[in-house]
Amino acid sequence: MNRKEFFKTSLFGAAAVAAAPSLLASCCNAEKKPDTGAVLNISFQTGKALGESYAEKMDYCESLGVTGFEPGGWDLVNDFDAISKAIEGRNLKISAICAGFEGFILADDPVQKEAFDTSMRRIVEAAGAIGSTGVIMVPAFSRQEPCKPNNQETYDYLCNELHELGEFAVKCGTTVILEPLNRRECFYLRLVPAAAAICRDAKSEGVKCMGDFWHMQEETSDYAALISARDYLQHIHIASRANRCNPGEDGDVDNYVEGFRALKEMGYDKYISLECGSIGDPAVTTPAAVELIRNQWEQA
Repeated sequence: MNRKEFFKTSLFGAAAVAAAPSLLASCCNAEKKPDTGAVLNISFQTGKALGESYAEKMDYCESLGVTGFEPGGWDLVNDFDAISKAIEGRNLKISAICAGFEGFILADDPVQKEAFDTSMRRIVEAAGAIGSTGVIMVPAFSRQEPCKPNNQETYDYLCNELHELGEFAVKCGTTVILEPLNRRECFYLRLVPAAAAICRDAKSEGVKCMGDFWHMQEETSDYAALISARDYLQHIHIASRANRCNPGEDGDVDNYVEGFRALKEMGYDKYISLECGSIGDPAVTTPAAVELIRNQWEQA
Protein backbone atom coordinates (compact mmCIF):
# COMPACT_ATOMS: atom_id res chain seq x y z
CA MET A 1 0.00 0.00 0.00
CA ASN A 2 1.45 3.41 -0.99
CA ARG A 3 1.06 6.70 0.93
CA LYS A 4 -1.90 7.86 -1.18
CA GLU A 5 -3.83 4.61 -0.63
CA PHE A 6 -3.02 4.67 3.08
CA PHE A 7 -4.39 8.17 3.67
CA LYS A 8 -7.46 7.45 1.52
CA THR A 9 -8.23 4.34 3.61
CA SER A 10 -7.58 6.18 6.87
CA LEU A 11 -9.96 9.00 5.95
CA PHE A 12 -12.70 6.51 5.06
CA GLY A 13 -12.22 4.76 8.41
CA ALA A 14 -12.40 8.07 10.29
CA ALA A 15 -15.64 8.96 8.51
CA ALA A 16 -17.14 5.60 9.47
CA VAL A 17 -16.19 6.12 13.12
CA ALA A 18 -17.68 9.60 13.10
CA ALA A 19 -20.93 8.25 11.64
CA ALA A 20 -21.16 5.36 14.11
CA PRO A 21 -23.12 7.22 16.86
CA SER A 22 -25.85 8.29 14.43
CA LEU A 23 -26.03 4.80 12.94
CA LEU A 24 -26.35 3.30 16.42
CA ALA A 25 -29.08 5.76 17.31
CA SER A 26 -30.89 4.84 14.11
CA CYS A 27 -30.77 1.13 15.06
CA CYS A 28 -31.98 1.81 18.58
CA ASN A 29 -34.88 3.89 17.30
CA ALA A 30 -35.97 1.26 14.77
CA GLU A 31 -39.58 0.22 15.08
CA LYS A 32 -40.26 -2.89 17.12
CA LYS A 33 -41.49 -5.96 15.29
CA PRO A 34 -45.28 -6.11 15.13
CA ASP A 35 -47.12 -8.15 17.73
CA THR A 36 -47.98 -11.48 16.09
CA GLY A 37 -50.16 -12.67 18.95
CA ALA A 38 -47.67 -15.32 20.06
CA VAL A 39 -48.14 -16.45 23.66
CA LEU A 40 -45.90 -18.61 25.84
CA ASN A 41 -48.08 -21.37 27.30
CA ILE A 42 -46.00 -23.87 29.26
CA SER A 43 -47.46 -27.32 29.89
CA PHE A 44 -46.45 -30.29 32.04
CA GLN A 45 -47.06 -33.94 31.28
CA THR A 46 -48.62 -35.95 34.11
CA GLY A 47 -45.28 -37.39 35.22
CA LYS A 48 -43.52 -34.02 35.17
CA ALA A 49 -45.95 -32.37 37.62
CA LEU A 50 -44.99 -33.18 41.21
CA GLY A 51 -47.72 -34.63 43.41
CA GLU A 52 -49.66 -37.84 43.96
CA SER A 53 -53.20 -37.00 42.88
CA TYR A 54 -54.30 -35.06 39.81
CA ALA A 55 -55.33 -32.20 42.09
CA GLU A 56 -51.86 -32.06 43.68
CA LYS A 57 -50.17 -32.19 40.29
CA MET A 58 -52.34 -29.35 39.00
CA ASP A 59 -51.67 -27.34 42.18
CA TYR A 60 -47.97 -27.71 41.40
CA CYS A 61 -48.48 -26.54 37.81
CA GLU A 62 -50.34 -23.44 38.96
CA SER A 63 -47.69 -22.65 41.57
CA LEU A 64 -45.16 -22.25 38.75
CA GLY A 65 -47.51 -20.34 36.44
CA VAL A 66 -47.81 -23.33 34.12
CA THR A 67 -51.05 -23.13 32.14
CA GLY A 68 -51.28 -26.55 30.47
CA PHE A 69 -51.57 -30.18 31.59
CA GLU A 70 -50.81 -33.07 29.22
CA PRO A 71 -52.14 -36.48 30.31
CA GLY A 72 -51.65 -39.75 28.44
CA GLY A 73 -54.48 -41.05 26.32
CA TRP A 74 -54.98 -44.19 28.41
CA ASP A 75 -55.19 -42.10 31.58
CA LEU A 76 -57.63 -39.66 29.99
CA VAL A 77 -60.06 -42.39 28.97
CA ASN A 78 -59.88 -44.29 32.24
CA ASP A 79 -59.63 -41.30 34.61
CA PHE A 80 -61.78 -38.88 32.64
CA ASP A 81 -64.04 -37.93 35.56
CA ALA A 82 -61.13 -37.49 37.98
CA ILE A 83 -59.16 -35.31 35.55
CA SER A 84 -62.23 -33.25 34.67
CA LYS A 85 -63.01 -32.66 38.33
CA ALA A 86 -59.41 -31.79 39.23
CA ILE A 87 -59.08 -29.16 36.48
CA GLU A 88 -62.46 -27.52 37.03
CA GLY A 89 -62.24 -23.83 37.97
CA ARG A 90 -58.46 -23.58 37.49
CA ASN A 91 -56.31 -21.27 35.40
CA LEU A 92 -55.17 -24.44 33.69
CA LYS A 93 -56.31 -26.28 30.58
CA ILE A 94 -55.68 -29.68 29.07
CA SER A 95 -53.09 -29.18 26.33
CA ALA A 96 -52.44 -32.15 24.04
CA ILE A 97 -53.05 -35.81 24.88
CA CYS A 98 -49.94 -37.97 24.63
CA ALA A 99 -50.78 -41.10 22.60
CA GLY A 100 -52.04 -44.02 24.73
CA PHE A 101 -53.69 -45.95 21.91
CA GLU A 102 -53.19 -49.60 20.98
CA GLY A 103 -51.72 -50.84 17.70
CA PHE A 104 -50.61 -48.31 15.06
CA ILE A 105 -51.99 -46.72 11.93
CA LEU A 106 -49.46 -48.30 9.51
CA ALA A 107 -49.89 -51.82 10.89
CA ASP A 108 -49.92 -54.51 8.20
CA ASP A 109 -51.74 -56.79 10.62
CA PRO A 110 -55.54 -56.21 10.51
CA VAL A 111 -55.87 -56.98 14.23
CA GLN A 112 -53.36 -54.29 15.21
CA LYS A 113 -54.92 -51.82 12.78
CA GLU A 114 -58.40 -52.43 14.20
CA ALA A 115 -57.02 -51.99 17.73
CA PHE A 116 -55.61 -48.63 16.67
CA ASP A 117 -58.84 -47.47 15.02
CA THR A 118 -60.96 -48.37 18.05
CA SER A 119 -58.69 -47.09 20.82
CA MET A 120 -57.62 -43.92 18.97
CA ARG A 121 -61.20 -42.86 18.38
CA ARG A 122 -62.04 -43.36 22.04
CA ILE A 123 -59.16 -41.09 23.01
CA VAL A 124 -60.09 -38.49 20.37
CA GLU A 125 -63.66 -38.41 21.70
CA ALA A 126 -62.41 -37.90 25.26
CA ALA A 127 -59.92 -35.24 24.08
CA GLY A 128 -62.70 -33.28 22.41
CA ALA A 129 -64.96 -33.58 25.44
CA ILE A 130 -62.33 -32.15 27.77
CA GLY A 131 -61.20 -29.36 25.40
CA SER A 132 -57.78 -30.70 24.43
CA THR A 133 -55.87 -29.26 21.47
CA GLY A 134 -55.32 -32.75 20.02
CA VAL A 135 -54.09 -36.33 20.39
CA ILE A 136 -50.42 -36.98 19.62
CA MET A 137 -49.67 -39.97 17.40
CA VAL A 138 -46.70 -41.59 15.70
CA PRO A 139 -47.44 -43.46 12.44
CA ALA A 140 -45.05 -46.28 13.39
CA PHE A 141 -42.19 -46.83 15.82
CA SER A 142 -39.21 -48.80 14.49
CA ARG A 143 -40.02 -51.67 16.85
CA GLN A 144 -43.59 -52.06 15.58
CA GLU A 145 -44.09 -54.93 13.14
CA PRO A 146 -45.42 -55.96 10.71
CA CYS A 147 -45.48 -52.48 9.19
CA LYS A 148 -46.41 -51.33 5.72
CA PRO A 149 -43.36 -50.52 3.52
CA ASN A 150 -42.07 -46.98 3.21
CA ASN A 151 -43.17 -46.18 -0.33
CA GLN A 152 -45.58 -43.97 -2.25
CA GLU A 153 -48.46 -46.40 -1.86
CA THR A 154 -48.07 -46.32 1.92
CA TYR A 155 -47.84 -42.53 1.89
CA ASP A 156 -51.11 -42.28 -0.02
CA TYR A 157 -52.68 -44.84 2.31
CA LEU A 158 -51.57 -42.86 5.37
CA CYS A 159 -52.95 -39.60 4.00
CA ASN A 160 -56.32 -41.24 3.28
CA GLU A 161 -56.49 -42.82 6.73
CA LEU A 162 -55.53 -39.53 8.38
CA HIS A 163 -58.17 -37.68 6.39
CA GLU A 164 -60.88 -39.90 7.85
CA LEU A 165 -59.41 -39.71 11.34
CA GLY A 166 -58.96 -35.95 11.05
CA GLU A 167 -62.56 -35.42 10.00
CA PHE A 168 -63.67 -37.50 12.97
CA ALA A 169 -61.50 -35.35 15.25
CA VAL A 170 -63.06 -32.16 13.84
CA LYS A 171 -66.53 -33.50 14.68
CA CYS A 172 -65.27 -34.12 18.22
CA GLY A 173 -63.86 -30.59 18.47
CA THR A 174 -60.18 -31.50 18.47
CA THR A 175 -57.33 -32.72 16.22
CA VAL A 176 -54.81 -35.51 15.73
CA ILE A 177 -51.17 -34.40 15.92
CA LEU A 178 -48.34 -36.15 14.04
CA GLU A 179 -45.06 -36.33 15.94
CA PRO A 180 -41.75 -36.84 14.09
CA LEU A 181 -39.16 -38.83 16.07
CA ASN A 182 -35.41 -39.25 15.85
CA ARG A 183 -33.87 -42.05 13.80
CA ARG A 184 -33.25 -44.27 16.84
CA GLU A 185 -36.98 -44.52 17.48
CA CYS A 186 -38.65 -44.16 14.10
CA PHE A 187 -37.80 -44.98 10.50
CA TYR A 188 -40.91 -43.47 8.90
CA LEU A 189 -41.34 -39.87 10.04
CA ARG A 190 -38.29 -37.99 11.35
CA LEU A 191 -38.62 -34.37 10.16
CA VAL A 192 -41.11 -31.64 11.02
CA PRO A 193 -41.38 -30.46 7.36
CA ALA A 194 -42.24 -34.03 6.33
CA ALA A 195 -44.99 -34.12 8.94
CA ALA A 196 -46.33 -30.79 7.64
CA ALA A 197 -46.41 -32.20 4.10
CA ILE A 198 -48.51 -35.15 5.29
CA CYS A 199 -50.88 -32.70 7.02
CA ARG A 200 -51.24 -30.82 3.75
CA ASP A 201 -51.88 -33.96 1.71
CA ALA A 202 -54.33 -35.41 4.25
CA LYS A 203 -56.65 -32.50 3.38
CA SER A 204 -58.35 -32.25 6.77
CA GLU A 205 -58.40 -29.39 9.28
CA GLY A 206 -58.23 -32.07 11.96
CA VAL A 207 -54.73 -33.27 10.99
CA LYS A 208 -51.89 -31.26 12.54
CA CYS A 209 -48.25 -31.81 13.52
CA MET A 210 -45.78 -30.88 16.23
CA GLY A 211 -42.12 -30.35 16.93
CA ASP A 212 -40.09 -31.90 19.76
CA PHE A 213 -36.80 -30.18 20.57
CA TRP A 214 -35.34 -33.51 21.71
CA HIS A 215 -36.21 -35.33 18.48
CA MET A 216 -35.34 -32.26 16.37
CA GLN A 217 -31.67 -33.22 16.52
CA GLU A 218 -32.57 -34.60 13.07
CA GLU A 219 -33.17 -31.07 11.76
CA THR A 220 -30.49 -28.80 10.35
CA SER A 221 -32.25 -25.73 11.80
CA ASP A 222 -34.82 -25.35 14.58
CA TYR A 223 -36.05 -22.15 12.98
CA ALA A 224 -36.46 -23.60 9.49
CA ALA A 225 -38.11 -26.78 10.74
CA LEU A 226 -40.78 -25.02 12.77
CA ILE A 227 -41.45 -22.17 10.34
CA SER A 228 -42.02 -24.74 7.58
CA ALA A 229 -44.95 -26.15 9.56
CA ARG A 230 -46.53 -22.84 10.52
CA ASP A 231 -49.92 -23.68 8.99
CA TYR A 232 -50.13 -27.01 10.82
CA LEU A 233 -48.13 -26.65 14.04
CA GLN A 234 -50.32 -27.61 17.00
CA HIS A 235 -47.98 -28.59 19.85
CA ILE A 236 -44.35 -28.52 21.05
CA HIS A 237 -42.42 -30.86 23.32
CA ILE A 238 -39.25 -29.67 25.03
CA ALA A 239 -36.41 -31.38 26.92
CA SER A 240 -32.67 -30.90 27.42
CA ARG A 241 -30.86 -31.53 24.17
CA ALA A 242 -28.29 -34.14 25.21
CA ASN A 243 -29.86 -36.33 27.91
CA ARG A 244 -33.59 -35.55 27.61
CA CYS A 245 -33.79 -34.05 31.07
CA ASN A 246 -35.16 -30.73 32.26
CA PRO A 247 -34.12 -27.86 29.96
CA GLY A 248 -30.94 -26.37 31.37
CA GLU A 249 -29.54 -29.58 32.85
CA ASP A 250 -27.30 -30.07 29.80
CA GLY A 251 -25.78 -26.61 29.98
CA ASP A 252 -25.22 -24.30 27.03
CA VAL A 253 -26.46 -26.86 24.51
CA ASP A 254 -29.98 -26.25 25.85
CA ASN A 255 -30.64 -23.30 23.60
CA TYR A 256 -34.11 -22.96 22.07
CA VAL A 257 -33.98 -19.29 21.03
CA GLU A 258 -34.01 -19.88 17.26
CA GLY A 259 -36.95 -22.26 17.56
CA PHE A 260 -38.78 -19.82 19.82
CA ARG A 261 -38.11 -17.04 17.30
CA ALA A 262 -39.94 -19.08 14.66
CA LEU A 263 -42.84 -19.66 17.04
CA LYS A 264 -43.08 -15.95 17.86
CA GLU A 265 -42.92 -14.92 14.21
CA MET A 266 -45.76 -17.28 13.26
CA GLY A 267 -47.93 -16.16 16.18
CA TYR A 268 -47.86 -19.53 17.93
CA ASP A 269 -50.28 -19.58 20.86
CA LYS A 270 -50.56 -23.31 21.64
CA TYR A 271 -48.50 -25.17 24.27
CA ILE A 272 -44.83 -25.95 24.91
CA SER A 273 -44.93 -29.06 27.06
CA LEU A 274 -42.11 -30.57 29.10
CA GLU A 275 -41.58 -34.22 28.16
CA CYS A 276 -38.46 -35.19 30.08
CA GLY A 277 -36.90 -36.61 33.21
CA SER A 278 -34.32 -35.04 35.51
CA ILE A 279 -30.77 -35.89 36.53
CA GLY A 280 -30.98 -33.69 39.61
CA ASP A 281 -33.68 -32.97 42.17
CA PRO A 282 -36.90 -32.21 40.23
CA ALA A 283 -38.00 -29.83 42.97
CA VAL A 284 -35.02 -27.68 41.95
CA THR A 285 -34.49 -28.45 38.26
CA THR A 286 -38.13 -28.19 37.16
CA PRO A 287 -38.71 -24.59 38.35
CA ALA A 288 -35.29 -23.71 36.88
CA ALA A 289 -36.39 -25.19 33.54
CA VAL A 290 -39.55 -23.09 33.53
CA GLU A 291 -37.46 -19.97 34.21
CA LEU A 292 -35.02 -20.85 31.41
CA ILE A 293 -37.87 -21.29 28.93
CA ARG A 294 -39.33 -17.92 29.89
CA ASN A 295 -35.95 -16.17 29.61
CA GLN A 296 -35.17 -17.65 26.21
CA TRP A 297 -38.67 -16.84 24.96
CA GLU A 298 -37.95 -13.20 25.85
CA GLN A 299 -34.57 -13.37 24.10
CA ALA A 300 -36.28 -14.64 20.95
